[in-house]
Amino acid sequence: MIIVNVKEGESLDRALKRFKKKFEKTGVLRELRSRQAYEKKSVTRRTQIKKAIYKQHLNQENV
Repeated sequence: MIIVNVKEGESLDRALKRFKKKFEKTGVLRELRSRQAYEKKSVTRRTQIKKAIYKQHLNQENV
């Protein structure tokens, strides 16, 4: 359960923005979408490896 305390004088838009950030960090939507269709473990592992390679490639360019 996500709790966002609205401070005195704070606009509703700002509080909603903080709520959305917290909700995004929890990863609920990401997990929900991944559970909609079964994905084999080999496919999951392959995508994780591809992401790791991509991130490593980005880090090498920045350094």
